[in-house]
Amino acid sequence: MLVHPQFDPVAFSIGPVAVRWYGLMYLVAFAQFWWLGRLRAGDAWRGMSRQDVEDLLFFGVLGVIIGGRLGYVLFYKPDHYLANPLEVPMVWKGGMASHGGIIGAIVVMWLFAAARGKSFLRVADFVVPLVPLGLAAGRIGNFINGELWGRPADPSLWPWAMVFPQAGDGTPRHPSQLYQAGLEGVLLFAILWWYSRRQRPPGCVGAMFLIGYGLLRFAAEFGREPDAFLGLLALRLSMGQWLSLPMIVAGVGLFVYFRSRPREPAGRGTLPAATRR
Repeated sequence: MLVHPQFDPVAFSIGPVAVRWYGLMYLVAFAQFWWLGRLRAGDAWRGMSRQDVEDLLFFGVLGVIIGGRLGYVLFYKPDHYLANPLEVPMVWKGGMASHGGIIGAIVVMWLFAAARGKSFLRVADFVVPLVPLGLAAGRIGNFINGELWGRPADPSLWPWAMVFPQAGDGTPRHPSQLYQAGLEGVLLFAILWWYSRRQRPPGCVGAMFLIGYGLLRFAAEFGREPDAFLGLLALRLSMGQWLSLPMIVAGVGLFVYFRSRPREPAGRGTLPAATRR
């Protein structure tokens, strides 16, 4: 079996300021969004400029951080933060929810589309393939910190099972952070990037993200140790799995609906004002 390397969570220090690996992973996520977004903006039919990418990134950072924090507060520890409201903005103490971050990003895309007179569906279709590699970077940050470890591993899996000293029990566990980085990150990115290479009915790429993330997160959660303060919920599913189910259902419904709508003429990146949704 393997033992977690116990990386120093601080990458480097500048005077009294400590720069942590987890924070650097956020920077990696935003940098890859900028680079890939500018690459995709080269396709005129997408209806997005490189300036749009930079503006989306600026506001998207706020949406992801605020949404991720509020998602954690509301989904995971509402009673604690109701009793301690001053702790809500204390993000440096940890506590971010990826489902909340996704909701925050959706709000930003909707506001951006309304402000620029663009189709929300087209904006979403442009953005979602840029997201998974950022999710992978966040999971690698979790692995570096030795947090959010996996469930105890079956002896047959011990060659790659890992002991996380932070768990305090010496039990070989699934390195679930790496599972999630590979599934919700690399695999989902490959699927969405391939699917969005040519023009699809508006909204289909966004719906595919909901389906793909929901399914892959649901599957990865079987290898992840549930939060100690929650444990497994109804039907022995984790909170992450219960939050993923509505995404899957909504994604399938939206995908079927968008596929049934008339296609846009080739070469158009936005819908006429009268037909925007």
